[in-house]
Amino acid sequence: MPHKRVPAKLALADGTVVSGWAIGRLGEAAGELCFNTSMTGYQEIFTDPSYYGQLMMMSYPHIGNYGVTEEHSEAPRPMVQGVIVRAFSYVYSNPHADTSLDEWLDRHGIVGITGVDTRMLVRLLRHKGAMNAVISSVDLDNESLVEKARRWPSMQGLELASRVSTPDPYELPSDGPFRVAVYDYGVKRSILEQLRSRGCTLRVFPARTPVEAVLAWNPDGVFFSNGPGDPNAMPYAIQTVRFFLEQTDLPLFGICLGHQLMALASGCTVYKMHTGHRGANHPVKNLQTGRVEITTQNHGFAVAADSIDPTVARISHLNLNDHTVEGLEFVGRNAFCVQYHPEACPGPHDSRYLFDEFRARLEVYVTQKVAC
Repeated sequence: MPHKRVPAKLALADGTVVSGWAIGRLGEAAGELCFNTSMTGYQEIFTDPSYYGQLMMMSYPHIGNYGVTEEHSEAPRPMVQGVIVRAFSYVYSNPHADTSLDEWLDRHGIVGITGVDTRMLVRLLRHKGAMNAVISSVDLDNESLVEKARRWPSMQGLELASRVSTPDPYELPSDGPFRVAVYDYGVKRSILEQLRSRGCTLRVFPARTPVEAVLAWNPDGVFFSNGPGDPNAMPYAIQTVRFFLEQTDLPLFGICLGHQLMALASGCTVYKMHTGHRGANHPVKNLQTGRVEITTQNHGFAVAADSIDPTVARISHLNLNDHTVEGLEFVGRNAFCVQYHPEACPGPHDSRYLFDEFRARLEVYVTQKVAC
């Protein structure tokens, strides 16, 4: 154990303080504390740009036992602010791993803590709701840490997508006939690969790219990606999405933050959830087919069902745990979106048919364009 059991503490904004041992980089980190119920896939979770600005607590106790394999990362570096686990494994068993999780976290400057009662903390968050917290191995004063957590900015009202978006456009070729423009609000690599595997050549644009620059590339469809932060704090993106919804007939597809932006652009309300949905075991019903999908989710905001104008959009998918909106189909528009993650990295592949649906719409659009 490289830190020789250096003491660390986790302090929550409600005054709760727990003690443990440092993992990753020695230091201090703050952010919104959230939990993920996935049993595997910690590397994909830690590198998901949608978690930027958050402290990630894994509810499954044993984390680190299969190390880190760089090809499984969803971004070039970890995106979480910090990591909280019950029983951290410094030793890994995986012939394909490149390094241990502890070495990887340390190399990327990610602060963490192990040896804490994550079950108690998950129950606390489920009762009280999401709140800010601080992990520290350099300041062990309870009052000081709690005050830091309380001063940390709330996730509500934060615009974070531009911090994880690509600084410059780039292209990802494919063998297929379709050209899809991707608005990068924090897109995962696995989403891009799902699109490419269906014959989509992609041009990935920064979050604040003007619509004129995207249209100049002459796309056959537009994808609005996942990402971190409060969608209500992104008026530039809402305006962009509204243009594509109202002024074009291009096939449009949104996932997670992209879903919320499409809802806001259509006049819906998006609110901050009590704790959010984060895990790989959330049941969602497809209201069009009646089938239930087990889905991967990662979001702290949701579309208010009572704010949806039925002449503009209808609910296509519904969460069976709390009946929150999980998908929208737009009336009279070539557009749809889902709140959950159909690429499912990590998670089950029940929902990958949605990428096939997008491809089918691209085929129709391209065929009609050629015919004209």
